[in-house]
Amino acid sequence: MPAGPSSITSEPFGQVGGTPVSRYTLTSGHGMRVRILTYGGIIQSIAVPDRTGHVDDVVLGFPTLDGYLNNTGPAKTYFGAIIGRYGNRIAQGTFSLNGTEYHVPINNNGNSLHGGTAGFDTKVWQASQQNGSDGVGLKLQYVSPAGEMGYPGTLTTTVTYTLDQKNELRINYHATTDGPTVINLTDHSYFNLAGEDTLDVYNQQVTINADNYTPTDPTQIPTGQIAPVKGTPFDCTSPTAIGAHITANDPQLLLAHGYDHNWVINMNMRGVRLPASHPRAAGG
Repeated sequence: MPAGPSSITSEPFGQVGGTPVSRYTLTSGHGMRVRILTYGGIIQSIAVPDRTGHVDDVVLGFPTLDGYLNNTGPAKTYFGAIIGRYGNRIAQGTFSLNGTEYHVPINNNGNSLHGGTAGFDTKVWQASQQNGSDGVGLKLQYVSPAGEMGYPGTLTTTVTYTLDQKNELRINYHATTDGPTVINLTDHSYFNLAGEDTLDVYNQQVTINADNYTPTDPTQIPTGQIAPVKGTPFDCTSPTAIGAHITANDPQLLLAHGYDHNWVINMNMRGVRLPASHPRAAGG
């Protein structure tokens, strides 16, 4: 992909219940290409050049819409999707808000996961293109009516993907509601920096700026404990190979069949607290 101007194009990508689905392709003009579906706001691919200029897709996804539509049940992966209204698990599918108890669909080991049986990952989002001086963007919007999946309040959610000429992809989330509700939005991309066709990520290193994590019960609901990572397989405060401890005989890893936990990111009054060794730590 030679250098040139940023661009955004769209093409048909099938239908869901008679509703057309589009695939948008964003290019940076400097070797990076991102493909996003209006179905679920799914990031289908992120093709980027490595230090030698070799381009590979570094996120997992399906080549066709049917791959996503047929990805259901307990083994559902949520590849690249917008997760909502509520990412992660709600214990026993029940929560209280302002004295009222609400019940949402149970779809994961006795709990509600990622918005229930038909979360934001299953919706066709309304799309509009954005063109700027230094990049391009795709704005997706979905209006979730009050009562959908049991959640209170009509929720209007906008998710904007922006790709600039520095090969930076950004995701911005914005939501408004006409009544009290709960919300926890996220992206569910699976990254493999060696390319999606390679076998695994065990030799790839990760650093997580967190001194603590949240242990879970056997159904993967946090117990409420804030536990230190030091001395555990969850210590990634310095570059750590993903496979270094993933098979350790640790009760938390055995429960989750690997890593499926929350890390408590180090924060201060100004936001994320960078480790002292980070080049931006002193400057803020």
